Amino acid sequence: MIRITRQTDYGIVLMTHLASHAERQFNAPELAAETRLPLPMVSKILKVLTREGLLVSHRGVKGGYSLERPAVQITMADIIAALEGPIAITECIDDSGGCSHESLCAVRGNWQRINDAILLALQGITLEEMAHPFVKLVTLGGRPMSGGVRAS
Repeated sequence: MIRITRQTDYGIVLMTHLASHAERQFNAPELAAETRLPLPMVSKILKVLTREGLLVSHRGVKGGYSLERPAVQITMADIIAALEGPIAITECIDDSGGCSHESLCAVRGNWQRINDAILLALQGITLEEMAHPFVKLVTLGGRPMSGGVRAS
């Protein structure tokens, strides 16, 4: 099973919350309370996202965190890479040469294609889109209609 870590899952929740309320800043306790996530984990994630250039930390009494750039310019790939490191579905995707079977591997090129497809998909979903969920329309027969609509 391919999974992102809990930290990354929470990071996406926090970033989505910030994107949904871009007009204001939030401190760590506010974000933890509003998203119902544990404060120690929220604080850790905010520091990482700030260090990786996705958030800006504002000091002072009215300080807090805000997005470094508009949500439409931040992708799921940006957030996942900031919290997990480079997106690589298998170890042979990174060119570290650490695999003893690399020279004999018949599937390495296909893993690269799969990884590229996943990366492209994650780059195609912006934080703005995550902040405004996609809702599928269904007919009375329960079959999905083509396309969809954004929830307002």
